[in-house]
Amino acid sequence: MALVFRVAMQFVGLLISLLGWVLSIITTYLPHWKNLNLDLNEMENWTMGLWQTCVIQEEVGRQCKDFDSFLALPAELRISRVLMFLSNGLGFLGLLVSGFGLDCLRIGERHQELKKRLLILGGILFWTAGIAALVPVSWVAHLTVQEFWDETIPEIVPRWEFGEALFIGWFAGVSLLLGGCLLNCAACSTQAPLASGHYAVAETHTQCPYLENGTGDPKV
Repeated sequence: MALVFRVAMQFVGLLISLLGWVLSIITTYLPHWKNLNLDLNEMENWTMGLWQTCVIQEEVGRQCKDFDSFLALPAELRISRVLMFLSNGLGFLGLLVSGFGLDCLRIGERHQELKKRLLILGGILFWTAGIAALVPVSWVAHLTVQEFWDETIPEIVPRWEFGEALFIGWFAGVSLLLGGCLLNCAACSTQAPLASGHYAVAETHTQCPYLENGTGDPKV
């Protein structure tokens, strides 16, 4: 029963981490980190991401323009690009490492200690990936709130608001952290003695012929 529960926890943790990794990639490239609605022209909406700015007009549709220079970007967007790339890379490594540490895989059955270390390492990688995703999303959200309530800006000037990518990024970071916790809990739980079980079965098969002959000692 403990083995089934541990395998289920590993599987659920890996699925949640996979979901968080996919959502972090979507957050990286989605041009909806910030939204801007113009009161003077309700048929025109602006969106901004890490790579481009888009304007959505009812008659024309969506038109996007990539940022010309990386160095010309604000500091929060530059650092957000680096951290989101770091989150995507660490999440991919976490999937590879923790995948080889699953108990349901036949690979390395007799190296349970190694598989346990792989699971722990995968969980740590997911933790780091989750933090790397939460930091830029929360930073951009914090600056957006500051600018929205800035009293030095005239009220007639439109204000940026939260975009859908920020909420997806928060969900991605939490999913990566939760998946890493489940994998580490599964790795640190009491493991069934698979290796000793194999040796016990082999020893029983070895003793059986001697028991049938009426001798309990193989040396006799």
